[in-house]
Amino acid sequence: MRVAVVEIERHCGSIFAILLMLSSAAVAHAAQTQVAPAEPVTSVQTTAAQAPAIPPVQQRLNLASALDLAQKQNLDLAAVRMERDITAAGIRSARELSNPSVSFSATRDEPHESLFFDEPIEIAGQRGRRIDVAQQEARLTDLQISTLERQIRRQVREAFYGAALALAKTAQRVEARDLATRLRDIAQARFQAGDVPQLEVFQAELEVSRADAAYQVAGEEEKIAWSQLDVLLGEAPETVWEIQGSLEDETSPMTLDQLLARAGQSSPELQNLAQELEVEDKKEALLSADRVPDLVLEGGVDFNSPHDFKVGARGQVTMDVPLFSRNQGEIAEALATAREMETELLATRRSVNARVEQAYFEFEARRTEIDLDRTTLLPAGRHLESLAEDSYKAGKSDILSVLDAQRDVQQLEGDYLDNLFAFQSAFAELEEAVGEPLN
Repeated sequence: MRVAVVEIERHCGSIFAILLMLSSAAVAHAAQTQVAPAEPVTSVQTTAAQAPAIPPVQQRLNLASALDLAQKQNLDLAAVRMERDITAAGIRSARELSNPSVSFSATRDEPHESLFFDEPIEIAGQRGRRIDVAQQEARLTDLQISTLERQIRRQVREAFYGAALALAKTAQRVEARDLATRLRDIAQARFQAGDVPQLEVFQAELEVSRADAAYQVAGEEEKIAWSQLDVLLGEAPETVWEIQGSLEDETSPMTLDQLLARAGQSSPELQNLAQELEVEDKKEALLSADRVPDLVLEGGVDFNSPHDFKVGARGQVTMDVPLFSRNQGEIAEALATAREMETELLATRRSVNARVEQAYFEFEARRTEIDLDRTTLLPAGRHLESLAEDSYKAGKSDILSVLDAQRDVQQLEGDYLDNLFAFQSAFAELEEAVGEPLN
């Protein structure tokens, strides 16, 4: 017994020694493989934050590409084009055939059970008339979409040249500020030479401040113009454009007779009214076809008539008799609507011609105005400003004369830019009145 106890104690000591050795090895391994703490990345992050931002790349944009982008991405156009799916579904519905019906009866009388099938048959071509109405309504939807496309075209054209106007006015404000700065330097030099009082220097500095304020306002107006263009093109607000074009872009010359002839063929108002009249005609034809009642064919079998038969065939033909209601009121309403539309079509044709004439004369007036600005008023104003500045340098006039001359030429240049934009807007109005692109 003593020997057994000693053996057990010896084995326990050996096991304890082995466990102690394993624990020591595990601690040493953990100390060797311990991961060092990560270095702080504050300096790296700070360097990345201080890196200069990459300026956005300018995208070139001319009038043709702007119109193309609007046709593809304008959200209003995308929404209204969804109506084509609705009209397509209407055509599909018009092509559907009526479903047959089935009936089963069980009674105490003989025959005890019966099974019937019946199918209404349209014998006056009502299905074809419904398809005609749905197709004409689909064409009307296409014309309404085309009308919106023309309106978007005009808006994009005006927004494009509105952005060009904003850029031109910003450039004009820069020139005005440079001109005022040059005049201030002249006044400062003459004051230091003792030729003029310091009051003229103050007046010149005030003019520089005004020119700088006008430049800042022009920059904000430029942002508004870009925003309006981005909305029409369906582009993100941060898009940066480089305009390829100017307010002085030429347009295709055409005579009034040519424009009236083209408007008679492509005016959206005339096309919509003519198509609405076609829809009413098709509806009237459908109402007339509906005066003929449907022929209902019935067929089936009877079961379980013990004294006569077990199974017997059965058939029946049913048709309503149109004695009282024959769509008289609906047909009269459709005919009256068609006559009203015919009269309205004549009045609209005259209205379209008048609108084209007015737009054409407005366009020609704006063309004459910018020709006068370009050939007469601007050269005269710039010459007068140059003479006034030279006279002030020579000490022959005071600074007020130069300031007045500078303001006059700036007003003339601003009016010229506004007249150029009015010229492009008048062309957009003429194009929309005619109903098709003119260049």
